[in-house]
This record gives sequence, C-alpha cells and structure tokens, in this order.
Amino acid sequence: MSYLKKIILVIDSIFEKFTLVSLVALILVVTTQVMTRKLFNFVFFWSEEVTLLLLAWFAFMAIAIGFREYIHLGIDSFTNLFPKSFNKVLDKIISASIFAFGLYLMIQGWEFTLLTMESTLPATKLPSSITYLAMPITGVMICGYALLQFFNVNTSRHKNMEEGM
Repeated sequence: MSYLKKIILVIDSIFEKFTLVSLVALILVVTTQVMTRKLFNFVFFWSEEVTLLLLAWFAFMAIAIGFREYIHLGIDSFTNLFPKSFNKVLDKIISASIFAFGLYLMIQGWEFTLLTMESTLPATKLPSSITYLAMPITGVMICGYALLQFFNVNTSRHKNMEEGM
C-alpha cells in the first residue's frame, strides 16, 4: 500500500510542478510580449498563441488542484444549519458530483482532442489537439481526487494555509 501511495504522490507532484511551470512560463511570455511591444514596437509571432495555450493548460490543471485542496466553492453557512449526519451524506454527493465532472472532462476532452488532431495552430504549427489535451488529463486527476475524497482520504497537500492570502 505504501508503494502505491508513493506512486500516487509522485504523479501528483509532477502534475503540480507542471502546473506551476506553466504559470511561470505564462508570466514570462506575457511579460516578454508586453516589453517587446512597448520598447521595440515588435511582437513575437508566436507569443499570443503560446499565451493562450499556457493559459488553457494552467486553468484546467488549477481546477484539479482546487478540488484536491478543497478550495472549490462551498456554502458552509447553509450546510451548517443541518445535522452532521446530513452533511456526511451531502459530502458523498458532492464527491460523486465532482467525480462525474471529472469523468465528463475525461470523455469529452478526449473526444475533442481526437477531433482536433488533424489541424495545427497557425503560429507554432503544433497540433491543435495539444490545447485540448489538458481536459482529459485534468479529468483523470479530478476523478482520482474525488474517489479518494469519497472514501474519506484527505487529499490536501498544503495544510495550514490561511484563506484569502
């Protein structure tokens, strides 16, 4: 069991690191784009396309990390009105709904990725499907997190973080 847990943690760490790298790359590309436009009246032909690609990847992967860290939207003031037994059932329903959303991303994202395999992005000449490949990958991660949360496994890796910071 500990071997499986280590493998899952490695996959999760790679996923998180890739998310952070995509954010840093996004910041660097946009900063370069703005600086070259303002200072030299020149823009790299690929910068807007790469920005959109990185933004799509970062946004989808951040969704999965948000579910992992339990920072998705919730209305605690409403659910606190109910007894704990009701909230436990509600938590299971929420986990099942999150799993269904992940499954939707996985299936529809994969179909969309296959659908766009033949076309290429105009500036970078990368396959258009690379933009949409983030959807099924995010779906797999969301399904994994939802399953663990359904069975009361705490998936949060960044504890003691204060909200609003």
